[in-house]
Amino acid sequence: MDSLELFEQLDFKVNEQYEQIIENLSAQKFSIVDEFFSSEEVDLLRATLLDKYEEDRFKKSAIGNKVNESIEKSIRGDFILWINEAEQSELEKLFFNKINDLVAYLNRTCFMGILHKEFHYAVYPEGTFYKRHLDTFQNDGRRKLSIVCYLNDECWQKSNGGELVIYKENETEEVIYPLPGRVVIFESQFLEHEVKPVKKDRRLSITGWLKTR
Repeated sequence: MDSLELFEQLDFKVNEQYEQIIENLSAQKFSIVDEFFSSEEVDLLRATLLDKYEEDRFKKSAIGNKVNESIEKSIRGDFILWINEAEQSELEKLFFNKINDLVAYLNRTCFMGILHKEFHYAVYPEGTFYKRHLDTFQNDGRRKLSIVCYLNDECWQKSNGGELVIYKENETEEVIYPLPGRVVIFESQFLEHEVKPVKKDRRLSITGWLKTR
């Protein structure tokens, strides 16, 4: 073993939360992590999202990627705003620092080869939904992991709807409620999922993908 390899091993620290994510992904292709972000961080991110939303900076979401994009209200109804890494606020940098730390850990321990990422704010007003779908495209299979970070406030009720339903490989359903601070990570290429209709209030999140190549 050379000195560089020894240094890298000495420098490595096991992160129990990340290890649990890896174990979950290996066993079931998805992981649910509560309190990935602190309540204070969630409050600040929610305020940032709502400020931008009130400034009318969001646009109606579309299906497909930039090569083949169309707006289909019968399939999805959310409004989104892409987060530009080159123009991040200090708070958004905090968000990405934590995501980058997770990516570095996954690449080092699991050799995932994640090189890129893309994230956007998402608002689902009352009555909107996103029908069952897969997060990869026929002309672009670079998305490796999908990540959803929920920014609803502490008053959010399960009866408000907007739950994420993941369809597992045996076609059983995993129903995940959008509780504040909860992060859901799942394999983009394998798990179909949907967002159930929002019955009350607005469903708030940051959603994105970790990508290869």
